[in-house]
Amino acid sequence: MSTTHDPAWRAHALSTLEREGYRSGAARTRVVDALARQDCCATAQEIADELRAGDARVGIASVYRALEVLDRLGLVHRLDVGDGTARYEAAHPGGEHHHHVVCDRCGRVAQFADDGLEQAIAALSQRLEFTIDQHDVVLRGTCPGCR
Repeated sequence: MSTTHDPAWRAHALSTLEREGYRSGAARTRVVDALARQDCCATAQEIADELRAGDARVGIASVYRALEVLDRLGLVHRLDVGDGTARYEAAHPGGEHHHHVVCDRCGRVAQFADDGLEQAIAALSQRLEFTIDQHDVVLRGTCPGCR
């Protein structure tokens, strides 16, 4: 298995779980480790498959239970890209994030960041007189491989 790409998020997630009274379980820790290695969102099945490929004995039900706890504690973002399957990714405590573009043909999901989009959302927040605490942007189109 690959090494942790985001050790700060991993440490934050594990300390939050401990502070909230969750025991240090092997399955939950492995799910946290898998999420810390992700560059973008993954389904519960993709996480379970990665763990099995690395010889970790974690069942899909354990992955779903761990994701449910992580979501409830605000440690992951649950994302619906319109294919009927939830995807999950680490929720960084500092608020740094990215957005997603989805291919309507093959389902490929790619991430992107755009300062102009963030500025437009901030301006919209002022116009609407709402404090925007978080947002999800999912764009749809056709990837280069399907064009």
